[in-house]
Amino acid sequence: MAQDMSYHAMLAALDFQVELGADYCISEEPLDRYAQAEAEAERRREAAAAAAPASSISMPKAAPLPVQVVQVDPIGDARRAADAAGTLEELQEAIAAYDHCELKKGARSLVFSDGRPEARVMIIGEAPGRDEDMQGKPFVGRAGQLLDRMFGAIGLSRTAPEPDGAFYITNILPWRPPQNRDPKPEEIAMMKPFVERHVALAKPDLLVLMGNISCQTMLGRRGITRLRGTWAETLGLPALPMFHPAYLLRNPSAKREAWTDMLELSARLRSLG
Repeated sequence: MAQDMSYHAMLAALDFQVELGADYCISEEPLDRYAQAEAEAERRREAAAAAAPASSISMPKAAPLPVQVVQVDPIGDARRAADAAGTLEELQEAIAAYDHCELKKGARSLVFSDGRPEARVMIIGEAPGRDEDMQGKPFVGRAGQLLDRMFGAIGLSRTAPEPDGAFYITNILPWRPPQNRDPKPEEIAMMKPFVERHVALAKPDLLVLMGNISCQTMLGRRGITRLRGTWAETLGLPALPMFHPAYLLRNPSAKREAWTDMLELSARLRSLG
């Protein structure tokens, strides 16, 4: 078609297309733009390789150093630390050195125990509260005062000079949870080996499990209103679930059942001789 046009006609047609915005000529044959781009990229790679120093071409890349992943086993570490303790003093030191439990960072004191370690009765409570955290001893607040009166009614005291008239106390957790919240399952699991070792070193004749957390940890069961007053067994010892004194302060009507449990505990001690 173009060969039939005069020079001036073709120039006019070109001017018209330029006015329309055409700024690139289309050839008679299609062009492979992807092939052109790849060829240009290859040309640049060859030019860069030719310009690079010989040392950078011949030197191999250093292999990345292997990353060592440290496996943390809080429960296993607790078990090993507890088993290594040969005395109650060593057990307390092992708990103080144990760093996997986050409660340690927010607590004021390590609450280990109180009373006579040689006592026939060992009480396992739940966790320290505000007063216990401040003084570093279990059951020293209002709940502790009530506990002393309860056990004093059957002739037992944490300060008694003779083991037969004394009791010994510890908790599932040695550090106070924030705002006195319930312990988390992972916190209980970490500290349980220390509790088990504590019982083994104290060698009581029987255990008193105060509250739901203690029963859950030592018996694997909850529901203190159903469990209380019925003897169970844990760690090869008879164990009596009882209401926690803090529960009795909130529910005075339950003191009748608590007194029944105290009488049952006294009778069991007499039967054991």
